[in-house]
Amino acid sequence: MEKKFSITFLLLAVSFSVFLILANLLEVKIVDLGFMTATGGLIVFPMSYIINDCIVEVYGFRLARFTIWLGFFMNLLSVILIHIAIALPSDVSWTGQEAFAATFGSSARILMASFMAMICGSMVNAYVMSKMKLGQQGRHFSVRAVASTLFGETVDSMVFFPLAFYGVLPNSTLLVLICTQAGMKTAYEVLVLPLTVRVVRYLKRKEELDVYDYKVSYKWWRVFDF
Repeated sequence: MEKKFSITFLLLAVSFSVFLILANLLEVKIVDLGFMTATGGLIVFPMSYIINDCIVEVYGFRLARFTIWLGFFMNLLSVILIHIAIALPSDVSWTGQEAFAATFGSSARILMASFMAMICGSMVNAYVMSKMKLGQQGRHFSVRAVASTLFGETVDSMVFFPLAFYGVLPNSTLLVLICTQAGMKTAYEVLVLPLTVRVVRYLKRKEELDVYDYKVSYKWWRVFDF
């Protein structure tokens, strides 16, 4: 049977992929917030979790899982194309090759850590959101939005920082980074929660949809099971 998606869902899925790609590109900048340091990706990466929450709440875990894998492969494709561009010979008139490579040429270890963390964190976020919706019988969206983000961001940080920086940074520093990054990104979710609630209400009215995952496989690899 032919599968059809609404324009609204397609816009959410595309936005999810764009935010992931932007977060990957912005991660190279270290930002001084005064009381702590963070990466530039902090300004956009939590948006992917917010979109993930909206998709799970309205469309269900199946389409959320599909969106996560779509974002993963689009991110992977962008990285491959960027590294091809870096490898291409530069014109003699262009002097920006070194800066271009330094900015966009993340190491293989960082990229692997980023991809693994994204899949694990996003899937955990979607799983917790889906299960809590069933347990709460659709009530208390705000509670599960924050709780799922906290679980997802914690898993994301616990995967990313040890894979990317174990042996490079002290273990104590890794622990601080895991806690602060998960805390900051969850705080971001809380800050924009009033907007998220309004978006979810709008989506449910517009799509005339409010999926409950009573019969769904939570196996991560079943990409096209929707």
